[in-house]
Amino acid sequence: MALQPASGARDLLPQDVGANRWICEQLAEVYRRWGYDEVMPPSIERLDTLEAGGAIEPSNVLQVVADEALGLRPEMTASIARAACTRLSSLQRPLRLHYSGSIFLAERREGENPRVSEQLQSGVELMGASASAGDAELLRLLLDAAGHLPLSPEQQPTLLMGHQGLLALVLEGLPSELQRPCRQALCNLDRLGLRELPLNPAQRERLETVLNLRGEPAWVLEQLEALVGPSELFASLQGLVASVAQQAQGQGIRLQLDPSFQPQFALYDGLVLKLVCQGEFAPVAIASGGRYDRLVQRFSPNDSGASGVGFGFAVEEVRQLLEVNAGLPPGGGGSEHLVAFARADQLNGALDRLQEHHRQGLRAELWPDPCASRAEAEQIAQRRGIASLDWLG
Repeated sequence: MALQPASGARDLLPQDVGANRWICEQLAEVYRRWGYDEVMPPSIERLDTLEAGGAIEPSNVLQVVADEALGLRPEMTASIARAACTRLSSLQRPLRLHYSGSIFLAERREGENPRVSEQLQSGVELMGASASAGDAELLRLLLDAAGHLPLSPEQQPTLLMGHQGLLALVLEGLPSELQRPCRQALCNLDRLGLRELPLNPAQRERLETVLNLRGEPAWVLEQLEALVGPSELFASLQGLVASVAQQAQGQGIRLQLDPSFQPQFALYDGLVLKLVCQGEFAPVAIASGGRYDRLVQRFSPNDSGASGVGFGFAVEEVRQLLEVNAGLPPGGGGSEHLVAFARADQLNGALDRLQEHHRQGLRAELWPDPCASRAEAEQIAQRRGIASLDWLG
């Protein structure tokens, strides 16, 4: 009999589970105040849904042996978009939904079986809102939610933003057969790969400039305009940054614009974002998301105005980050009272006493065996970290 969990999986201890629940509750309370209703998509979906029209590689999906092609969800957005466009299609837009639950990733290495990675997420999806209003609401909500987590200034929280349209402007004018490899080289920060592409010196210099271009949003947009000329997108992004700049500054969150930034999955066709903190040894991404209009339109082919934007917090990463900085509430949720008794015939009386505590909303537990003395019961309570003993002598 195997005594260890599957490769890539792990057991969560009571204190970990309590901390994860606390984080999810803090975030969910913020989502609810913004008018978001909770949903829970299925863990198992059809593969064509999970692959999101080619945005997610089949190798990232853990497939399930069944009569039809099924898999475990590697992210939440595609499943929620499917539900929003089918069972929730009659609801008035904009549609605001939030969730918490596990996602399952297949991490594959050459010559090895897939390694399972289970991760807990909490996030929101906003569907049917215009790009300007929807993006601004999403960023403000993300900052509000982050503000309810006890992040410290030493963790240097940074909201990294990008936009698919910025890369399109940078690549405009290049031969069509070079645009895809150039995009990949920029997104992967692959300098060597960029130099191997058949570009003329002016094109190569322009792309290498973009490769180094990230930082304060106004400065980045100014540099981009000097490279590619004026664009309505620059003005739109300036307005978006201005709508959240004061809130971000008040929370000590730095804003950074990076035209080459792309999330893990190719779901997004507009704004993309990632909230990053400095961990104990390296930067940690605690939230990510963006705009995915094409994905929603795939599930609603007759609605050309269908749109979606959302983000998800990586709850495990948040917990580990807060543990380092002692930002989590103390205690693992243990009992406040121990009920113990001296004789076997006192068991029912002890259970009655236990339930009296429960009716008062207190956490209390029973020691199931008779104790020889009150002193023995006090030692048991001390070992279990319980301050109050209710003794039936």
